[in-house]
Amino acid sequence: MSAHKNIDKLESIKEVIVNTSKLSEDEKSESMKRVEEWVLEDRAFGTLEQELLKVSLFFEEIFSELGIK
Repeated sequence: MSAHKNIDKLESIKEVIVNTSKLSEDEKSESMKRVEEWVLEDRAFGTLEQELLKVSLFFEEIFSELGIK
């Protein structure tokens, strides 16, 4: 995945995290923390997917809707 596509997907994921009612406030906070860590450490996108799935299986639905999986 190119860096530009990663950024687009990342912004989409962040938007879903903020706006969904399917995640608790703690899950939202933990998810955003993991997204920001991914950005800072420039990890492989697959790593971010696995980290977010540890927070909530809801991310499987998000990744599917965004065409990531």
